[in-house]
Amino acid sequence: MEISIRNANQEDYESLLPLFRQVHDLHVFERPDLYKENSTPVGEEEFNNQLKDDKQHILVATQGNEIVGVAVLKEEEILENSFVNARKILLVNSLCVDDASRKMGIGRKLMQSVIYFAKELNVHSIELGVSESNQNAIQFYESIGMAIKNRKMEFRLG
Repeated sequence: MEISIRNANQEDYESLLPLFRQVHDLHVFERPDLYKENSTPVGEEEFNNQLKDDKQHILVATQGNEIVGVAVLKEEEILENSFVNARKILLVNSLCVDDASRKMGIGRKLMQSVIYFAKELNVHSIELGVSESNQNAIQFYESIGMAIKNRKMEFRLG
């Protein structure tokens, strides 16, 4: 069955909740010291506010009438100062393909749509964070041409 990519709308909220939960549950599993268990990690009001914000974008991947993937995006402007050049980035805050629909090209198609959209916005780069322990995600992002920009490191004291 064909995969389609479109902008999310308010009616998609209930269908997207399981995907938001899958992402959040992975974060909780990997770092329970940072993330709280929460059956509703994205509230409906927050979701609707994202839809209304012209700097935030939510793309959904559908297979027939079923939502099988989501990309949550945010445009960010870096202002020039004595240290850095001005630039505009598209931040991928979240990318999720439903567990039952993985390895079918849905994530690749979503990211191709993100890249196309970023070019339309005339951004300098697409950026995202990925946990070092999520090797499947790292391999996926590398397979579509992404490269490590920097690493965020920590020294845990508690």
